[in-house]
Amino acid sequence: MSALFQPYSLRDVTIPNRVWMPPMCQYSAAPEGPLTGAPTDWHFAHYAARATGGTGLIIVEATAVSPEGRISPYDLGIWNDTQVEAFRRITRFLVEQGTVPAIQLAHAGRKASTDRPWKGGAPVGPQAHGWQPVGPSAIPFAEGHPVPTELTAAQIGDVVGEFADAARRALAAGFEIAEIHGAHGYLIGNFLSPHSNHRTDEYGGPYENRTRFALEVVDAVRAVWPDDKPLFFRVSATDWLEEDGWTPDETVRFARELHAHGVDLLDVSTGGNASGVRIPVGPGYQVPFAARVKAETPMPVAAVGLITDAEQAEKILANGEADAVLLGRELLRNPSWARQAAREAGAEVRVPDQYHRSV
Repeated sequence: MSALFQPYSLRDVTIPNRVWMPPMCQYSAAPEGPLTGAPTDWHFAHYAARATGGTGLIIVEATAVSPEGRISPYDLGIWNDTQVEAFRRITRFLVEQGTVPAIQLAHAGRKASTDRPWKGGAPVGPQAHGWQPVGPSAIPFAEGHPVPTELTAAQIGDVVGEFADAARRALAAGFEIAEIHGAHGYLIGNFLSPHSNHRTDEYGGPYENRTRFALEVVDAVRAVWPDDKPLFFRVSATDWLEEDGWTPDETVRFARELHAHGVDLLDVSTGGNASGVRIPVGPGYQVPFAARVKAETPMPVAAVGLITDAEQAEKILANGEADAVLLGRELLRNPSWARQAAREAGAEVRVPDQYHRSV
């Protein structure tokens, strides 16, 4: 029996299979005007294709909790009701296809205000719809990046409130699961790592202080997110630094605390907080970090990282390394990956009536 096509339940939400789509920015929203940050026809077509392709859970790309929280001026946001209304079209269609809609709530921190990747991804200023980034400390991400403004304790509290407000709007937009983005060197990850957090107040220094902001965000979101709906957290399990970075040991410890604070699943990735590091990229290269969290904590996990074929994904689940797999690049290449994998495994997956000829 295929593990990939077994349903998976968290709280009162049942996901029809273990083939999940991770957040992947499309950089396709309007950078200015009344529809700034709102999903467009591109976003609808992009997510709808993966839903009709049988994907069990779709996590909509990093969606900023404030204008300054976007990675680029072309990112999605959920800081106003116009954006909420635009998202409803997407969530409604995903639900109709049997796919569970989720959203990643994000703040880009010191890596904000950059251009689209196909334009080079360099920092942009006001002349190109840019703004001044913020962070836990006045330390730029890399050479050529601006020095971020160090957040005050009061401003940190404001950002916590923005995450809670975004969660309320995500619920109104029809999302069934919310994910807090704490990975890839964005604001929450900036606070977690001593590489980017040089503060000397209650938000910097020892582990307990560096994790304070993240746990405050989790508590604020969990307080407004319904008890019957799951909450995920995405983490970079390592900065891939030999010293002075966030470590796998800290990730395990943090996973236990997140679980105690009401997080239902850890989405385990790596890297993104330090520039110029060497990462041993290869098939499933991040899976061992998810497997360790699953083995050493009560936290369910999802694995990601160059998972491309059904046999590989089945083994990850069968070996108990993760509870689900997140296919990024492969779902960009093949929106119907889930349907094809189910057919090969002799498993059942929902097929739209309009596609009955493909069964």
